[in-house]
Amino acid sequence: MKNTKIGNAWFIDKESEYRWIYHRVKRHVLSAKTKFQEVEVIDTYNFGYVVILDNKIQSAEADEFIYHEALVHPIMIAHPEPKSILILGGGEGATLREVLKHSTVKKVIMVDIDEKFINLCKTHLEKWHKGSFNDKRVELIFADAKEYIKETESKFDVIIADISDPAPEGPAQLLYTKEFYSFIKKALVSDGIFVTHITEVHYIPNKSISTEIFKILTEIFPITEFYYEYIPSFSSLWAFTVGSLKYSPKELSSTAIGSRLKERKLENLLYYDQETHKRLFNLPKYLRDLLHLTP
Repeated sequence: MKNTKIGNAWFIDKESEYRWIYHRVKRHVLSAKTKFQEVEVIDTYNFGYVVILDNKIQSAEADEFIYHEALVHPIMIAHPEPKSILILGGGEGATLREVLKHSTVKKVIMVDIDEKFINLCKTHLEKWHKGSFNDKRVELIFADAKEYIKETESKFDVIIADISDPAPEGPAQLLYTKEFYSFIKKALVSDGIFVTHITEVHYIPNKSISTEIFKILTEIFPITEFYYEYIPSFSSLWAFTVGSLKYSPKELSSTAIGSRLKERKLENLLYYDQETHKRLFNLPKYLRDLLHLTP
């Protein structure tokens, strides 16, 4: 069931047939259609600007820092010196913004299929990207993420997938497969690390796509870790999974995290620090059981 607007006053996020979430709209900021998706930006009372792609909330001004800091910093801090970074997706530029905060970074390649959407974001979503597209360390490539990662001969310290959710009928479904993650592994250096968001943590365990994706990654990477955070604008616990060839974010000590944050001048982040890091990886029992992580 698709999400729906009522007049000019409300946006309804239809999460299921039985659960609808209403967002009061101040005004419509932008409506556009690209080759790949329908784009809308609305200004809401609770969350400020909200980015909607194909009738699904993608990001909100008020809490995007939670999502993007949770996606980026745990693995960037887990790597002792991340220099070369690949971002797949991340059109609003906020993932790029967070990556560039790390002083170790020398080169970032960002691959997104939708050039028109990126250009819309550059113009209308400065609140997200903060000018990060103009950084000299950044190379922007417009291409299909799967084809790029399949063909590239480059190697990266860190790969971050910030792509659309794996809807069964959507093109992003091909970016949540064992084949795709095998290409990711091939594009990492010998101590490289990968992270992807993997949709919501469902309260009905056997309906959780996120746990199925985690299981796929355990077949490919020697170190696989699961973490989550509540994203208010998604009205959900949102899951992330790490695939690593050497470093374990979960096992990184608070002392090491604090030291690296200080070295990289990242002590004033809004959301992430050593205490947040430790909490992210502390999973409730039903999830540990479902992921076969209970001793």
